[in-house]
Amino acid sequence: MFRTRVTEKLGITYPLVGGTMMWVSTPEFVAAISNAGGLGVLASAMYQTSRSLGEAVDRIRDLTDKPFAVNLNLFPMMRPVDNDEYLDVLVEKGVRIVETSGHTAPEGLCGRFKQSGMVWMHKCVGVRYALKVQEMGADFVTVVGYENGGATGKLDIGTMVLVPRVAEACRIPVIGGGGLADGKGFLAVLALGAEGVIIGTRLLTTQEAPIHDRLKKALLHASELDTMLILRSLGATHRVWVNAAAKRCQELETSQAGVTEILSVVAGKKAKETYETGDLDAGVVPCGQSVGLCHDIPTVQELFDRIIREAGEIVERLNS
Repeated sequence: MFRTRVTEKLGITYPLVGGTMMWVSTPEFVAAISNAGGLGVLASAMYQTSRSLGEAVDRIRDLTDKPFAVNLNLFPMMRPVDNDEYLDVLVEKGVRIVETSGHTAPEGLCGRFKQSGMVWMHKCVGVRYALKVQEMGADFVTVVGYENGGATGKLDIGTMVLVPRVAEACRIPVIGGGGLADGKGFLAVLALGAEGVIIGTRLLTTQEAPIHDRLKKALLHASELDTMLILRSLGATHRVWVNAAAKRCQELETSQAGVTEILSVVAGKKAKETYETGDLDAGVVPCGQSVGLCHDIPTVQELFDRIIREAGEIVERLNS
């Protein structure tokens, strides 16, 4: 029912893209998303070597014959990676879809995407940036509103305005999201002009999500008020779940603590500890306001089927 340029070019059943989440977007989770009819996206930044990245790609292929993508992270990192080297792996492995995200456009990489025949998606924060990568040859652009979890960008524009602004400015298809968790949000984003929908926070509360059950249950009991913004003082604003680590980060920023001290609180290894051990206060957890719409823990397949079914029912009701 919901066929778009995104589903056609990517070869997926539903116009649903799984948001790339550090320490969460593992081969197993990526495969679950792709097998459910969407597009799973592997987080390459989780891998310390090109060899381990290649093994992760192989693992996805063992688990699914459906399309998937690999994200190349352009954000500043505590442990920088060589994306040219990682791209070598993707070319060697025949990866067909690549996603980039970060503060800057991948000018040094986009030519290689095209030479390799890859479909290139770029995630950015507004019209100006979308138009830039469109001219660089991007096939799709992804934008998420201020409600989203993780990096929110610098513009603080909500989904209801951001998605239609980018859609009307670009000739390439737009994948939109930020604050959605169900069929209502899915249909709304398409109505705003997007041809694909990206979903992140809601996927944390699925059976296949590789995070501790204690954290999943805590997110189920959270409301739309249980997120906060941190790292704004460093020009890297993130929306996260309210816990002790997030509050400590905010306190340090308020007291104008040094960058090193602030980053020690939000270090990725501490978030990984929360995901793996269920220590709910060990690290910060990127989380969007849609956490207030998460009420159960279905399989990814059940969630996607439900989203599409609900959206279809809404269309039928409006038509009647």
